[in-house]
Amino acid sequence: MTNDNFTPYLKAVATGAKHNYDMTAQQITEAFEMIFRGSVSPEQIGAFLVGWRLKPETNTELEAVAKLFDSLVKKQTIENSCELGYPYDGKRNNPYMYIQIAQILQPHGINIVITGDKLQPGKSGVTAKDIADNSTLPSNLHFFDRAKVFKQLSSLTDIRNNLGIRTGLNTIERLANPANSAVAITGVFHKPFMQKYQAMFQNRYKKLVIVKGNEGTQEIYSKTLLWTIQDGKTIEQKIDPARYGITYRKSWDSITLEQSLQMIQNPTEDFLSLARLNSALVLYLMDKAKSIDEAYERLS
Repeated sequence: MTNDNFTPYLKAVATGAKHNYDMTAQQITEAFEMIFRGSVSPEQIGAFLVGWRLKPETNTELEAVAKLFDSLVKKQTIENSCELGYPYDGKRNNPYMYIQIAQILQPHGINIVITGDKLQPGKSGVTAKDIADNSTLPSNLHFFDRAKVFKQLSSLTDIRNNLGIRTGLNTIERLANPANSAVAITGVFHKPFMQKYQAMFQNRYKKLVIVKGNEGTQEIYSKTLLWTIQDGKTIEQKIDPARYGITYRKSWDSITLEQSLQMIQNPTEDFLSLARLNSALVLYLMDKAKSIDEAYERLS
């Protein structure tokens, strides 16, 4: 049944370019609080998410929703942890590295934190949860099922999949911080989104790193850019695997869950070298090395 009390929020995003307006932090927070209480119909939720995406979302709105999400996530502090924030629409062409990263960093006392859920739109890839559910995880790899730690957002999965397109939730949901990690790394497809992630998450972590990585993840497969945000300052740098003698050739073909698991369980030496480079970034961010170069040398 339609909830008339939700109509003002729909009018903010779904009445056309002349009449749409940017919401205040309080308004957008109230809208999602109503959604999470279950007092808004699926049709209204779908219309709101699509309209909000097309309006489009402002940094103020995104930051307010991210703050609300953070207050709803069930927390379990894990010391010396780094959160890796993967997209929830999966990876289609290349395997995940997070198991290898955790294995490589285990002797250094670093914990890796991942949050995952069922597949979300709009890319039909293999999810981080798919890999975790079908793998033996090292003891320093902590996988949090979002259905357990943030059931309010997980409960929107069917509505989102019925829409079949990306919404603002795809942007916000990558970093849940269920372990109160001081360091986090996430990825972006497009450089302009870096500023959105900075607005949402810079005050939640001591160090936040955003990588223009493989398939929109933070994984470094080829020459790319990354941004380190700390103490209100942003440093941009380039990183190129070829500089470390790594010649891994990315796949452009879709792979199945079974193929992805096979690549993870039986990694090639080039894939392991890439995993070491990605691990070196974490080692450096966790203050275990003075540079990525030094960290990579220590791990080689």
